[in-house]
Amino acid sequence: MKKNLKILIVNDDGIAAEGLRHLAKTALAFGEVTIAAPAEQCSGMSQKITIFDPIPVQRVPYDLPVSGAWRIGGTPADCVKAAVNILLPEKPDVVLSGINSGYNAGYDTIYSGTVGAAMEGLMKGVPAIAVSQNFGDDYSLSDALLPALLGELLDSPLPKDEMWNVNFPACSLNDCRGILRDTTLAPLQVFPDLYDVQGGSESFCLKNVSTPCLDAAPEGSDIWALLNGWVSVGRLRCRVL
Repeated sequence: MKKNLKILIVNDDGIAAEGLRHLAKTALAFGEVTIAAPAEQCSGMSQKITIFDPIPVQRVPYDLPVSGAWRIGGTPADCVKAAVNILLPEKPDVVLSGINSGYNAGYDTIYSGTVGAAMEGLMKGVPAIAVSQNFGDDYSLSDALLPALLGELLDSPLPKDEMWNVNFPACSLNDCRGILRDTTLAPLQVFPDLYDVQGGSESFCLKNVSTPCLDAAPEGSDIWALLNGWVSVGRLRCRVL
């Protein structure tokens, strides 16, 4: 198991997110942890970056023994760029993104700010792992299983254009069936194009639909694994590398 790594922790839910804290706490067992996270909620921003506006950066206290924590007024990808290019004295050994509140599975991974931050790490030549779970504040399953799983993945290098994508199911540790590795992307969206339209056509809001039809998810896919009580571990590829 790798130790003494220089680890960059990012997310898309913002620096105050509980999932970020759980991931950072787990990562401390593997080395020196630095946090660079958005000031605000940035879900659905994919790999968007800020081009024309200044990006505020503020070092903030954090209640874990990390080497530094920065609150960044930009996107998840901005956070990786700022950390690697400006804030850190040297390139990190790995980027860990999450723990996201909400699955990043199926076709929705392309929209994910959590995945986008990890992809930005790959583009900087840094191995990356994205971690997500179902909505809610129960981290008992990921707290129990992530330490060993993270150790396994850190010892399992991928090609430079691939990253690990981990999703924890919405079940208890006793009900979890185990870890399903090398899952494929289900040809489904957790958030399909269903909208509430208000005021005629003056505004619309994406409905929070987070339980796809089990029958539509191919066996062995990430969504199939999650709906059947498995931890899903799959690979995502950066197509420009």
